[in-house]
Amino acid sequence: MTVRRLDPVLVDRIAAGEVIERPAAAVKELVENAIDAGARSVAVTIAGGGRELIRVVDDGAGMTPEDLALAVERHATSKLPDGDLFAIGTLGFRGEALPSIGSVARLSIATRRRDAEQGCGLVVEAGEKGVVRPVAAAPGTRIEVSDLFVFTPARLKFLKSDRAEAQAVSEMLRRLAIAHPEIRFSLEGEHAGHFDWPAEPIGEEGLLRRLGRALGRDFPENALRIDAEREGFRISGFAGLPTFHRGTSAGVHMSVNGRPVRDKLLLSAVRGAYADVVPSDRHPVLFLDIGCDPRSVDVNVHPAKSEVRFRDPALVRGLVVSGLKAALAAAGHRATTTGGARTLDAFRAVLSMAGSGNAIPRPAFPETANWSAPPSASFGAAQAGFSDFAASSAEARAHLAEPAPDALDRPLGAARAQLHETYIVAQTREGVVIVDQHAAHERLVYERLKAERARSGIARQPLLLPEVVELDPVDADRLNAAAGELEGLGLVLEPFGPGAVLVREAPSQLAGGNLQRLVRDVADALAEHGQISSAPGSLERRLDHVLATMACHNSVRAGRRMRPEEMDALLREMEVTPNSGQCNHGRPTYVELKLADIERLFGRR
Repeated sequence: MTVRRLDPVLVDRIAAGEVIERPAAAVKELVENAIDAGARSVAVTIAGGGRELIRVVDDGAGMTPEDLALAVERHATSKLPDGDLFAIGTLGFRGEALPSIGSVARLSIATRRRDAEQGCGLVVEAGEKGVVRPVAAAPGTRIEVSDLFVFTPARLKFLKSDRAEAQAVSEMLRRLAIAHPEIRFSLEGEHAGHFDWPAEPIGEEGLLRRLGRALGRDFPENALRIDAEREGFRISGFAGLPTFHRGTSAGVHMSVNGRPVRDKLLLSAVRGAYADVVPSDRHPVLFLDIGCDPRSVDVNVHPAKSEVRFRDPALVRGLVVSGLKAALAAAGHRATTTGGARTLDAFRAVLSMAGSGNAIPRPAFPETANWSAPPSASFGAAQAGFSDFAASSAEARAHLAEPAPDALDRPLGAARAQLHETYIVAQTREGVVIVDQHAAHERLVYERLKAERARSGIARQPLLLPEVVELDPVDADRLNAAAGELEGLGLVLEPFGPGAVLVREAPSQLAGGNLQRLVRDVADALAEHGQISSAPGSLERRLDHVLATMACHNSVRAGRRMRPEEMDALLREMEVTPNSGQCNHGRPTYVELKLADIERLFGRR
């Protein structure tokens, strides 16, 4: 067949298929142009999910008639003044967006520079460029795209419903708005989730306010400041506490030099940093910006510019992981404020059911119980009152104790009672704290074991009589294959015939525990976590997974009665232990109820 040059309009339509695959991509290109033009306000309107209409109005620098005529030509851009492809300081530079859009839709542009007496306008339809004409226009640029893909009907077949396309536009604009809180962003359109976010002051306070609008009003009070740098790279932003998590990764936002990205390397780094504190089926909520020399990152490796390529990916990944881990460790025992809110909501639901006439078990308080007495009242009277109130277990008890003089001022307060021999109730100046004793102590033991491993290796205790553990042959082989790793964790095993291992030494912290169950659970943990991969941090995650399993075996179990001094000691250790706000499986170790909320619950406010 004869080789021939393609028609320029057909070339533009092919380019449009790479750059503008859906309405959200067109909006992204137009809004990024507005940001690069120095806009401080960007208003977006869509109709029909963006198929019928996309309108983007900004107050940026605007264009001269000469610039406008060139802007709709292929490979024309103002974003590479010196032609250096390795130092891109803008959000985009392709020079293909406007001509690509104009080749598959009707494109209308009206623009005016602030120092110009009048504006200029231009229409591009089906790739045919009109004449630049004088028009009335406000300073900035107004672009309208109508009937997107009308000239490429095949592309329309691949679009989703109006609702889905509108939501994609909303999500894309929100990501840009998070990365640029100093700019006002608004969106209007059916199914788009209307919003109008004002420009925020430059700095951390403004960013946190924007994040509160985008990630939920509870985010600012449950966020940790992130600021770390290494070898020319800096990460900054805010990350949610581990117990402030969601069911999808939609709450993970990142940018590189102000460019929002969904990069696999960075997402992997975030998962690695939170792996030890968030359940495996949940995702953190955060925003991080990675700042660096533009020459250290290639931002043009993806048609949609959603991924980047770093010259030193290991350095960037390590910085993200270490920066997040340092902030999480510094948070200590902090847990989310939403835990108390959920608890109160549960109480309200029960009270509401009671008010509706439904049968709800009610406490039977004996006449002999002196409920006006101080907390030091006899245990017998307290037990009599709580035994019926606590519902399912006949063994439910409350053990009351006098607080230490200064304990009420501690973050987790003074232990006052133990309910169901599982939950510690503590009193603070501002409310009540309820602690899951097993979950809390499990995290404390885990952190101790990790600290020992990091310092000089986990202390081991030889067994006077080595213990034989019978296993499935596959599990025994798995343990034997990991013997070197397990020895570093304080568990020394030897093969003992087919389907058995011999335990010679165990971690000192776990002395006296049930070694049979411990070894079986470690075998299950190794099976669940799989083989060590070549991914960064794989070995550490595997070891942490096994340590977390081991820590569970020396924790204060649910059902064990604790003395007042033991409960207080547990609270004090939680206050100084990193990550103690959640257990090894990512669940909260305590909830806090503010006194004001409790009073409102009972109608006292």
